[in-house]
This record gives sequence, structure tokens and C-alpha cells, in this order.
Amino acid sequence: MLVGYMRVSSADERQSVDLQRDALISAGVDERHLHQDKASGARDDRPGLKACLEDLRSGDVLVVWKLDRLGRSLSHLIRIVEELKRRGVAFRSLTEQMDTTTPQGEFLFNIFGSLAQYERALIKERVTAGLAAARRRGRRGGRPPSLDAEKVEQVVAALDGGASKASVCRTFKVPRSTLLGTLERFGWTGTRPSAEALDQQSTTPRTRTRKASA
Repeated sequence: MLVGYMRVSSADERQSVDLQRDALISAGVDERHLHQDKASGARDDRPGLKACLEDLRSGDVLVVWKLDRLGRSLSHLIRIVEELKRRGVAFRSLTEQMDTTTPQGEFLFNIFGSLAQYERALIKERVTAGLAAARRRGRRGGRPPSLDAEKVEQVVAALDGGASKASVCRTFKVPRSTLLGTLERFGWTGTRPSAEALDQQSTTPRTRTRKASA
């Protein structure tokens, strides 16, 4: 059985699922087995996606109009499809013409998985290199960062693995403002942290503005 999933962003009121719906129905998905969300792709609590995944059974095929309608990142997409594969569920994306029921589609998906693993390795390498450079130069004063180096690496790995900022805040017990400030100082943009930013963060002291004496 074919089961379809559609998503539009909650930030754009003009968006409609009509285009996705028509494409999925034309691909053979029964309208009774369509699920949808109006939510940002970054959210990990999409009720439509949850219902869709629960609706799938072994032998079914999950169909989406485009890859970015399903996963909030490449790593998140890979994790979803790998979990479906373990359940005996295939995956098909109409726009990218990816279909894991075919040898070509399975090969393409394996390439995506390798790219996600490569990206995670690059992030870890850059974080490690930046921290090593900072240790060689030594700290020159200033208030210590709210998250230590080890925890920053864990946070970056969690975000790259598909975790949302909200779940990271809960897991590491840090305020959202602290998390966002730390990611900004370390140059994390959603893809990879900057080693130069890590170096600068660890070596540049913070200054305080003093009030002039009367």
C-alpha cells in the first residue's frame, strides 16, 4: 500500500498542499492514506508525520513529493528511512526520483547515507581542531563559556543528528538563550561549526563596560 506525507511551512500562509496532494494521488496514493502537517521542517513534534509513520506496515511504501518535505536535515531523513527499512517499509520521493524498491534508488540512498556520515566526521574534526588550537594558545581571561568544550561538541553532534534545539535544551539542561548564544559564538549555522570561531571564542577575553566615576 502507498502512504503519502505532505508538509507546508507554517511561516507562509500562502502555501498549500494542493500541489503535493495532486502529485501523490497521480503517483497512486489513495487520498484516504494521505497525511499532512503545516509546520516548520525543523520541528520534531509534527503530528501528521507521527500519524503517517504509525500508519505504515511492512510491505508499504512511504511517498513524498520532495525529500525536504520529510526530514529536517539530511541526517534526520536518513534516520527515518533507515528505521522504515528495518520495518520492511520502502521509501519514494517523486521529485528526486528516489525509490528504495529499485536497485538504483537503494544505491542513491546509500550515497546519501555516506554523505551524512562524512558531514558528521567533518564537524567532529573541525570542533576537535578548534579546541586543540585554543588549548595550545591558552586562555587569556574572560568569563568561562556557559557550555564547556566537551558539551559543545555533544550539542553540535546532537543537532547534526537531527535533534531540535528544544530537545537539546531539555537533554543538556541549558536555557534556550544560552544555547543560541553559544552556537552563535562558535559559528554553528546548521551545517558545521567554524574552527576559527572556536579558536576565537576560547582565546578572546570578554570586556565589561564600566560606568564613569562621578
